[in-house]
Parts: sequence; structure tokens; C-alpha cells
Amino acid sequence: TFQRQLQQSECQNVLMKKVFDTHMLFLQINQSAAALKHVFAALRLFVGKFPSAFFQGQADLCGSLCYEILKCCNHRSRSTQTEASALLYFFMRKNFEFNKQKSIVRSHLQLIKAVSQLIADAGIGGSRFQHSLAIINNFANGDKQMKNVNFPAEVKDLTKRIRTVLMATAQMKEHEKDPEMLVDLQYSLANSYASTPELRRTWLESMAKIHARNGDLSEAAMCYIHIAALIAEYLKRKGLFSMGWPAFLSITPNIK
Repeated sequence: TFQRQLQQSECQNVLMKKVFDTHMLFLQINQSAAALKHVFAALRLFVGKFPSAFFQGQADLCGSLCYEILKCCNHRSRSTQTEASALLYFFMRKNFEFNKQKSIVRSHLQLIKAVSQLIADAGIGGSRFQHSLAIINNFANGDKQMKNVNFPAEVKDLTKRIRTVLMATAQMKEHEKDPEMLVDLQYSLANSYASTPELRRTWLESMAKIHARNGDLSEAAMCYIHIAALIAEYLKRKGLFSMGWPAFLSITPNIK
């Protein structure tokens, strides 16, 4: 009924946010497995009809949806896990098609961020969640229409990275009383996202907090300088700042 209004400003509008929040409410309040089946069907329809709400402009809607679906991937009901995994696969596939079969950068980024948040919020990572990741991989392997494009490889890379984050976090829990080992693990995780500045920044900020907590202020400062250099380089490539990372060379040669 309100399709024209919902599509205004490339789906970035107040009405779209209200409709989306209503959908999300069904996932945020406990539902029966039977009700959730219908919620997932409604979300598939919603994403199919308004892909630009998720894959264009601000990433808020995409991030919120990824967070709630991943939470359902950890659900105690097997059928809900399967439904959530199918919806997540459909969502990534839509992202790939929206990007003219080039990549799933946005959903990849938002899913990793959501996993990082959920580790703290809901303690995901056990066998239920691993089972959901396996289902998503199976969908990618069995999708005949996507056989000759790099989508299945992108899905596998994403699930592999999620497992890396989960493993690293489990190790961090083991070493939470050993600050140097903890920071080492954070550093290797930050490095594994050298090609994804937003996630690299997330982990560098996390490292800085640990350093500051331990009174290692020069190390914390080094993390923040690296974050500033990342942002400067991003702005330079956008044509909004002339210097890029060399702006920080006078502070530390380590910035390279």
C-alpha cells in the first residue's frame, strides 16, 4: 500500500525505519518456532522487495538485521536455526545480486561486527551456532545458479572468518589475566582485517582499551594513531583530505 513512500530517498526514510523496526520487534521478543517461521518468510519478502534499504546508503538496517538473524542461528530449536540460516544465505545472495555479482562486502562487514557484539551479549559460538554456519556453507555448495560466479567462495570466506573470530575470542577468554597474550591475540585479529578498515578499527579500539586499563598509555596512543591514520587514508581516497597516512609520520615511523 505504501510502496511509493517506502521507496523515497532510495528507501532511506522514516517510514521505512518504522516498518523495519516492527519486523525486528518480532525477533526481539520471544516467539514460538511456528510464529518465527512466518516472521522469516515476511523478512525474505521484505528484503526481496526493498534491497536498497539494506545495501545502499547507511548500514544501520543491514547491521540490525544481521544481528537479529545471527541470534536466531544460535536458537535452541533446530527448525529455527535452519530457517535463520536460510534467511541469512538469502540475504547475502541478495547483496551479491544488488552489487551486480561483484561482492557481498556490506553483509560480510555487518555480520562480522554482529558476531563480535553477540560474543559479548549472548555468548554465541557453541555447537548450535557452528551447526548454522555449516548449513550456510551447504547452501552455498548446492546453489546451482551460483556455480560459475565467486559467490560460494565469498560465503565460505565469511564463515571461515566468523570461525576465526570465535576461536580468537575463546583464546582471549583463556588469557584474560595475561594482558600481553591478550593484546597479541587482538593484534593478530586486527591484522587479519587489514583489507577491511572498519573492522580493523574496531579491534584496534579494543586493544587501546586493554592497554589503557593496564596503564600502558604509549601503546594505547599507538593504537589510536593507527586508527587516525586509517581514517585519514580513507578520507584521502574519497578526496576529502590531502595527506592520508603520511600526516602521522612525524609522530611515528611505525605508521607505515
